[in-house]
Order: sequence, then C-alpha cells, then structure tokens
Amino acid sequence: MVGSLIADRRAHEHHFTVYRCGGPPEIERWLANHGVSVASRSLPPGGPAPFIEIKADETVVGIIGIEAVEGLIQPPIVRPNQRNDISEGYRILFEMLEKTVVSGMNRRELLAVSREIEDRAFRVGSGTLRVSFQTLSNLKSQLDVYRALATETDLEIHIYGVDDWTPPEIETITYHAGKPGQFEPYWAMAYDGGQNGSQACGLVAEELADGYAGFWTSDSAIVEEIIAKLTRI
Repeated sequence: MVGSLIADRRAHEHHFTVYRCGGPPEIERWLANHGVSVASRSLPPGGPAPFIEIKADETVVGIIGIEAVEGLIQPPIVRPNQRNDISEGYRILFEMLEKTVVSGMNRRELLAVSREIEDRAFRVGSGTLRVSFQTLSNLKSQLDVYRALATETDLEIHIYGVDDWTPPEIETITYHAGKPGQFEPYWAMAYDGGQNGSQACGLVAEELADGYAGFWTSDSAIVEEIIAKLTRI
C-alpha cells in the first residue's frame, strides 16, 4: 500500500554530522541506534556550542544546536489539546528528522511523532486527517484523542483498518474497514493542512520484528502521495 513511499525516501540520503566536545551526546547515540547516517567531529576549545549539521543529497539543509534537542528523545505522550507544557524543542527534533527514514523506533516514539501531526491538525482545526491503524481495534487506546479531535475542531477524520472491531459512531469520523493483509504492516497518517497547505504533514511507518521503520514529512507533495494511496483503498 504505502511501502513504496518508504523506499522512495531511502533513495534520498540524509546525513547528520555532530560537532561536539567530549563524548557522544544522547542525540548522537539515538541517531546511530535508529539507523540514521551520523558522523562526529571535534570542536576546538573556545569554539561554538555543539551543533548538528544536516545534509540532504550532499547539500547542507540545516544546522541546529544540540542543546535544542538533547533530552527530548522520550517526550511525554499527551492529548493534542494538552500541549502547553511540552517544549518547542521536540518540534525542532521533528523538523530535523523530516523525510529521513528512521529505523528501530519503538511504539512510544512512533506515538510521539503521531502526536505532533495530530497536534498540528488540532491547532489548525480544519481540513482532513486520514489515519491507517492497521486494525480498527488499535483505535481503542487512542479513542479519547480522536474523540477530542472530532468534537473540539472542524476536522474531517477518516480512519482505516482491518475490520476486527466495531468502533463507536462519532460525528465527523468515517471508518474504512478492510480485510486482513490490506493495511498491515503499515501505519500511515496524512493531514492536508486545511486551507493552509504549509501545515500539511504525514507519516508512513512499517512494523518490523525489531520495531518500526519509517519517515515523516511536511512536504505537501509527499503528503498528497500518502493521501492518494489511502483513498485508493
């Protein structure tokens, strides 16, 4: 279904270089442990504060201070309308890894990325959010989140999954029940941004034996690809 999108992203290499003093910081170890191409360079005494240089296909596309993301690898998982106590730094981490295929993610990390997308949809408050949960029964643990998204915004929500559970009827949520093999082993989300295309964002992940591998994006063209694949189901 959406697996080809992960393969497409692997074809575009993203490389991270950590410029640091002393031993590797947490973010460097996290990147290496999650299959991201990462190297390190030493900074001279009295030099700039530690930072990360990001390249896409050999072109520098960003530089970010390590302090901005350090300690934000395991963020709290909360409802989108309860984000006031969450540091903006985690959104920086989200943006830093955009379009990079990350492997070995656990369920909590994948939920954290999902919350960023749901939070953006909640803040905009309009448009269409599409989510594939593999099975409809996976919605059970997220039902409060999606009830809030449906009742506290003007979002139109479409949820896809294998027909193994009958979810409750909630106004503005449409369920698309499929057969075994139609959605597994993928987890996909796409928000069209409402009337502001710059707010579009999406996620595609594949469940593997050792966790999840996938990418997230704010590229509206890639989001449209995710939407097209979901709507063809």
